[in-house]
Amino acid sequence: MFTNTENARAYANGKNRKVLSGRNLWSGVLFGIGTAAFIDEVVFHQLLHWHHFYDLSTSDIGLVSDGLFHAFSWFATIASLFLFADLRRRNAFWPQRWIGGMLIGAGAFQLYDGTIQHKLLKLHQIRYNVDILPYDLAWNAIAVLLLLVGAVLLWKTRQPAEKKGS
Repeated sequence: MFTNTENARAYANGKNRKVLSGRNLWSGVLFGIGTAAFIDEVVFHQLLHWHHFYDLSTSDIGLVSDGLFHAFSWFATIASLFLFADLRRRNAFWPQRWIGGMLIGAGAFQLYDGTIQHKLLKLHQIRYNVDILPYDLAWNAIAVLLLLVGAVLLWKTRQPAEKKGS
């Protein structure tokens, strides 16, 4: 059985979540962008050596571009964690909404990378000297899957419309 204090805390947590739902979303989005960029940098740039962030120049320029890209991923991650800490301090952290935002951020980053950076701007490709189509399809399919799962979670945590006259 709940005490009055527990009921008040549960009510306040629910109210804080609703008031700060946008902050939960943006903290998750920034964390998702930072995480996806970090994984891309570590796995594809550093471990597999498949490409650099900018492959249209020398390897030295590619390494500098990777460093800037890595810094960007950490700035996004740190910004998200400041928002996250504020949500926790206010008892307003909404895990389902935050994870939805994280998946949206990761999926959006990956889709942007796969379409804008790879195809439109041609800054780099996933791999070179291979049939790129299967890589492109897998890369963008994973991005779309992340976006869809994130959208479902955000839809489940959406704010109901205010009733007129209430």
